[in-house]
Amino acid sequence: MADNNEEKVIKAKNIGVSFYSGHKDDYKSRVFRFFKERGKTEKVKKVWPLTDIDFTGYKGEILGIIGSNGAGKTTLSKIIAGILEQDKGEIEVDGKVTALFSFGMGFNKELTGRENVFLNGMMLGIEKDLISRYIDDIHAFSDLGDFIDQPMKYYSSGMKARLGFSVAAHLQPEILILDEALNTGDAKFGRKAAEKMKELVKNAKMVIIVTHSLRYAERNCDRLMWIDGGEVREIGDPKEVVEHYKATVPQRPAKKRSLNLAKTETDVKDTTVVKAENVGVSFKLNKDTFWALKDLNFEIKEGEVVGIIGHNGAGKSTLCKVITSILTPDTGTLEVNGETSSLLGYGTGFNAQLSGADNIYLNAMLLGIPKKRVDAKYDEIVEFAGLKKAIDKPVKSYSSGMKSRLGFSIAAILKPDIFIIDEALSTGDMAFKQKASERIQDMMDRAKAVIIVSHSMNFVEKVCTRAIWMEQGQIKFDGSAEEAVEKYRIATGVKKKKNNQRVPNKKA
Repeated sequence: MADNNEEKVIKAKNIGVSFYSGHKDDYKSRVFRFFKERGKTEKVKKVWPLTDIDFTGYKGEILGIIGSNGAGKTTLSKIIAGILEQDKGEIEVDGKVTALFSFGMGFNKELTGRENVFLNGMMLGIEKDLISRYIDDIHAFSDLGDFIDQPMKYYSSGMKARLGFSVAAHLQPEILILDEALNTGDAKFGRKAAEKMKELVKNAKMVIIVTHSLRYAERNCDRLMWIDGGEVREIGDPKEVVEHYKATVPQRPAKKRSLNLAKTETDVKDTTVVKAENVGVSFKLNKDTFWALKDLNFEIKEGEVVGIIGHNGAGKSTLCKVITSILTPDTGTLEVNGETSSLLGYGTGFNAQLSGADNIYLNAMLLGIPKKRVDAKYDEIVEFAGLKKAIDKPVKSYSSGMKSRLGFSIAAILKPDIFIIDEALSTGDMAFKQKASERIQDMMDRAKAVIIVSHSMNFVEKVCTRAIWMEQGQIKFDGSAEEAVEKYRIATGVKKKKNNQRVPNKKA
């Protein structure tokens, strides 16, 4: 909670940021488009992702920022952090800002976790001696074990999230910004992070959390700021702001498979789509052998929507990479009957310099989809992603949620045989997750199977027909989505969330 003296840490008045749409400043995108469209001219116009932002941040508070994808949350975070400069208005920030933008940003995948701790710390301007003093605490808090001395290319998205938060939280930040940085963390680590943030604001100045998890924001923030269309829609008590935000999410018409059902209804056939027999994958950790997957045995039938759940580091992402042939099993056999299309985290495979439009064609080509098919589906992809205004912007300017929406839309609308989603919807807003849920269910008319890796137990219960719970590279339980989630919740001490009660902050 904020101190009674209400010391002001951030004062923003009439903040606005603009950019010019189109490709005039992007050589790669111009070359790519030349070959794709042969000389079509482009219209360039000025766009304001943020207009007239006014707010005050107070010492000792945890301020949450919510809003739909593309609302301007990440842009505002970058202004507070000094990464971007506003085109109009004034902002005063009383303190040094440490910002963590999505999991793994700023990490070098070829370096070990330990080396990345020092790299990130020095990038934040922290003295090496101070990093050395805290390295053991960072290691312990991240729960990475021996993986701390392994290259980060072997880390799951959740492991990157844990290490990134641990670095940012332990190196004495004055103002800590977490922009979608905890979306891929499991429930256990989420609780640890929440306690750490409460501890931080006692000694630091404030914490700012940008998130699409309304439950997390409501439970852990002192105030919420709702941004909509580049403007502040409301600031105040988290429960009230969340209620008002939810009321604006459009209700989608009921379909033949209602999302109110406990699980997706599909026609599960006898045809086996994926079959694993004694599958194992190992890595060398120092002198020892670590089994990321060990003795996995399961079958996925045509028509199933299978959720993969478990703590960070349980082996979920490794399993996805094996199914998509990115990794080869060291033991056992894996048979896949069909072509796979995978979203291994949002934005994977995107070229940051190219526009969203160019990346649609680039991703389709990587998936082996002919240009004619992409041409026929292009408008539908853009419409579903909700990115008409930003589709000609370079992807480097996209928020994590915008990348999530575009990646899902490309893969889902081009209708793969086997669709694998590894945390790719973790940054989606409420309205898009609703659309994505329906799309996954509709895909079962044609797709052979859908495999979803997620830390959202509600999403798994709602969308999946079956769930596999993994622990330490092995299958702990394989059965109905409801039963798997219930057993996982009991084991991890996470109760099914109802309306959360919290002490309202007096600030408005």
